[in-house]
Amino acid sequence: MTRPFPTPDKLRQLLRYEPETGKLFWLERAREMFATNRAFKTWNTRFAGQEAFTSETYGYRVGNVDYKLCADHRVIWAMVHGYWPDEDLDHINGDRADNRIDNLREATRSENLCNRSMSPLNTSGHKGVFFHEQSQKWRAHIKKNGSARHLGCFDALADALSARRSAEIKLHGDFARAA
Repeated sequence: MTRPFPTPDKLRQLLRYEPETGKLFWLERAREMFATNRAFKTWNTRFAGQEAFTSETYGYRVGNVDYKLCADHRVIWAMVHGYWPDEDLDHINGDRADNRIDNLREATRSENLCNRSMSPLNTSGHKGVFFHEQSQKWRAHIKKNGSARHLGCFDALADALSARRSAEIKLHGDFARAA
């Protein structure tokens, strides 16, 4: 059986959130939380006041709270809003380290993927646009809800970019991200 996530109230007892920086810090813990005085003193000496969630996994900072591995942006959401998000959380500006609450929003998996940055394998420098050697044309494409859509072949890069941007605005709305 998997351990449940800590309640937002429990998180607020253990952590302090700085909205200006988007960082979490461990709070001093009460003696009742430890089996021995030594454990109590050791933990508070080592961790109280220190930045929490300093390990990284796929660009997200993670840490353990009550023996449950949690991502910092999800912990912050729960602390501020009083509930754990049901689906994904999206970093509006695409920076996974920017956990200011103004930069976080709830999103479906599809919406979150719409706001994903350009692949490092991209050679055109533009998301959803590539040069097709065989036809000697620029091709534009887009995905929504796991379905790929071909937007056309174009002689000019600017035309392919225009088609891609129009499709992003239409299909992705607020989650559209050009680069």
